[in-house]
Amino acid sequence: MKPRRSILSVPGHVQKMHKKALNSEADVVMLDMEDSVPLDAKDAARSQIVDSLHDLDWENKTVAVRINGLDTSFGYQDILGVAEKAGELIDTIVVPKVNHPGDIHFVSRLLDGIEMHKGYERRINIEASIESAEGLQNVSETAQASDRLRTLVFGIADYSASVGARLVSVSGHGENEEEIYPGHRWHFPLSRIVMAAKANGLLAIDAPYGNFKDREGLEKSAAMSASLGFDGKWVIHPGQIETVNAVFAPSAEDIARAKKVIAAHQEAVKQGRGAVAIDGRMVDNATIRLAEQVWEQAKFLRKEKPPQ
Repeated sequence: MKPRRSILSVPGHVQKMHKKALNSEADVVMLDMEDSVPLDAKDAARSQIVDSLHDLDWENKTVAVRINGLDTSFGYQDILGVAEKAGELIDTIVVPKVNHPGDIHFVSRLLDGIEMHKGYERRINIEASIESAEGLQNVSETAQASDRLRTLVFGIADYSASVGARLVSVSGHGENEEEIYPGHRWHFPLSRIVMAAKANGLLAIDAPYGNFKDREGLEKSAAMSASLGFDGKWVIHPGQIETVNAVFAPSAEDIARAKKVIAAHQEAVKQGRGAVAIDGRMVDNATIRLAEQVWEQAKFLRKEKPPQ
């Protein structure tokens, strides 16, 4: 699976932003029909996304399309309008405000019909955004709802509203947290989402950081979620991409450590030994898997050649 370190959200109805996003260093471009699009521009966003998908060359970019919530009159129209007209160019459909595995069942079944009708050879995958107390309560079941599912995403602003948490910034996206809580206020929902994702072979993606001018705050926020096991983070401004890519990419130290673990494992296999020891410490299978994941990402990003 390609890295999804940075996911750049772009309003679906603003054509000029689409080409800029395509040419950015974001791993994923998410063409949005939900929060960034006013009510009177929903139809225009749907049409513009289809036009941009056909008019621009997206071959080397992972493309996600965020629909409106399934509790609105727009959600099902978004799936039909975009997937039927440009589904072969879409990697994933992002479903916001997923509260129940039934939401994913519905989208998956609808995509089944669209793909059969259109004869698509490539399947459209799904990303589920967890944005409420109910959604978090059901996240383990949601993570198992469809083999189309690829990522779980944390929606911090709506989750905050759902649980009645205090608003401590204008954007509601992760700023000024240390002023109100002596620790990491979102540690539990982040860890809960990571657990459900990784238990089911999915990626976990963190919410965006609202103040795009605060690079230090963004780096801290990204580092926190990366340390918990998240694979990437949404970004709302191109200026955030470089920082997020750097945080979620394996460092030279990570790569060197992974190389050491893999080499030791390969040597143990050659010698018929089941146990692997490095510097007097035993290395278990989980550590070997983590090292292999680091190598796969490093190879894709061309940061290092695989160990010989």
